[in-house]
Amino acid sequence: QLQAFGGGLVQAGGSLRLSCAASGRTFSNLNMGWFRQAPGKERKFVAGINWSGNIIYYAESVKRRFTISRDNAKNTVYLQMSSLKPEDTAVYYCAAAELSSLRFSTNYYRGHEYDYWGQGTLVTVSS
Repeated sequence: QLQAFGGGLVQAGGSLRLSCAASGRTFSNLNMGWFRQAPGKERKFVAGINWSGNIIYYAESVKRRFTISRDNAKNTVYLQMSSLKPEDTAVYYCAAAELSSLRFSTNYYRGHEYDYWGQGTLVTVSS
């Protein structure tokens, strides 16, 4: 089970940190990802991190603004978002993938490769 929280309303240029707490699985075995879905649009990959935290992937649109990290001792993955823009407004979902490192390295951006999903948390960036 995944539970995401930390969303809210923030002004453009501001920062926000999302958290996703996992339970029911061995968290340290899971590759984790963040996706987002804006109103009327498809869900898109945002960031991914492998089980050990030493390999990280970002969508081009969030590079140098967002940082994904994880704390395996706390069974939690984070998404630190800074320099937020109105186009970052979306429901943000965390997801977990039970994939080998090799498969994750080539499929981290594919939503259907993830096995478990959180309920989503809304981020609204005002201009």
